[in-house]
Amino acid sequence: MVEKVIATPATLELIAFLQRKYGPNLFFHQSGGCCDNSAANCYLPGELTIGAGDVYLGDIGGCPFYMSTTQYEYWKHTQLIIDVLDCHGGGTFSLEGPEGKAFHTRSRLFTDEECKELGF
Repeated sequence: MVEKVIATPATLELIAFLQRKYGPNLFFHQSGGCCDNSAANCYLPGELTIGAGDVYLGDIGGCPFYMSTTQYEYWKHTQLIIDVLDCHGGGTFSLEGPEGKAFHTRSRLFTDEECKELGF
């Protein structure tokens, strides 16, 4: 099965830390808006409403990962690789900001075989 989103070991470690701090029911959302830096943001339940305008891509670290449908149209031929950067100064709505960290999205193009399996 082709995974649409995966996480680096550093990301999985940070997710586990955030789950210990905030509880296990975290989720991710990546939109295309300017205010959230078009980054993968980690939220507590109730902080953001997931709806018909969002696509479920899979789970990372036991947390569901969603992307806005408009952003998904740009990224659907790629596997998202969620990594972690050290950062300072905040500027994020995401739970890792106060820890001096930021989730960072990289990607790789799916192979022709993977695209076929995904129905593209």
